[in-house]
Amino acid sequence: MALVPLQYNLRSLIVRAGNTWLTVFSVAATVAVLAGVLSLQQGFATVFAERGREDLAILLRTGANAEGESAFNLERAEIALKETSEFATDAAGKPLASAELYLAALLPRLDGGKTNIPLRGVQPMTFAIHGDDIRIVDGKNFTPGTDEVILGRAIAERMRNGRVGDIVQINVTPFKVVGIFESKGAYAGEIWADCDRMQAALKVTHWSRVIGQLRPGADAAAFAARLENDKRIPAKAMTEREYLKKQTGPLSKMFVILGGFLSVVMGVAAAFTGTNAMLAALAARTHEIGVLLATGFRPYAIFVSFLFEAAILGLLGGILGVLIVLPLNCMRTGTTNFSTFTEVSFPFRTTPFAMAIAVVFAILLGLLGGAFPALRAARMTPTQALRRA
Repeated sequence: MALVPLQYNLRSLIVRAGNTWLTVFSVAATVAVLAGVLSLQQGFATVFAERGREDLAILLRTGANAEGESAFNLERAEIALKETSEFATDAAGKPLASAELYLAALLPRLDGGKTNIPLRGVQPMTFAIHGDDIRIVDGKNFTPGTDEVILGRAIAERMRNGRVGDIVQINVTPFKVVGIFESKGAYAGEIWADCDRMQAALKVTHWSRVIGQLRPGADAAAFAARLENDKRIPAKAMTEREYLKKQTGPLSKMFVILGGFLSVVMGVAAAFTGTNAMLAALAARTHEIGVLLATGFRPYAIFVSFLFEAAILGLLGGILGVLIVLPLNCMRTGTTNFSTFTEVSFPFRTTPFAMAIAVVFAILLGLLGGAFPALRAARMTPTQALRRA
């Protein structure tokens, strides 16, 4: 079955440039919103997932879903650190394991107001476990046993007193900022200090979690099953990747739902704009449709031609919408992580996935807006079309 030549549709879009650009900009505005929200979701998910290691085990209290809900007393933490055979050891034979404290403090932001910022008390072995994933980029590391802190670069750029040499007040204890560090993941949004000094400042006597590097050949699933039924240190164990994936769930879902809702609301308006543009084109091209039908083109070909033209409008709008969002790529923002109720800083990530979803959505909007005009055009008879010209 012969189809209407593509040149016909392209010429029509150029001749009716006013309606074309109105529809393209309408679709682009909708797509920009969707692509922007998806970029937020991808940025949030990536800032956690990119740090996830399969050889790093996280131990939480049984029943806890996040380290902020977890607590180990000192005795159980010591047993986990020294007697877990699945943990690897360093050159000196010491287990590559560390106990950490995790809490949040309400601290002032640079742009005004206060926000919950994660505080992490760590032991020296924490740095050996993470290796080059934690890099001091300004100043130096804190000295164990002193009231010194290092700040992740992402949070240092967003909080007051976030420069080397400044003083950060934690509870009633002043801590001196001695360094800024970079990290692949969400650690860049935290404040780190010596665990014992952090416990004293916050007046707590527990650890939040134990982390340990698994020795080669260790079965993470069998390790988790063993600890779940351990009489001395019952714990929930998982790999770092599994743990971080669970932390991204609620907020990622919220971004997806928000993006979907806004896109549907704005998409309705964009679809109507597309319908009006195509109906206007239909009215102006009635004579042309009559000629096409009279020269042997079937109604199906007319329908496909108009629908294809609508898809082109959607594609152009999708590309323009993505181009509008691209300058936001890597721009940092912050929000509250619903899993920990602390502020997390992360960049927009306009990934190929986000762009592909946005463009496909734009094409669907174009097809939705062009379906009715295309059907009307296909149902015309040659005599009707020529008579109405």
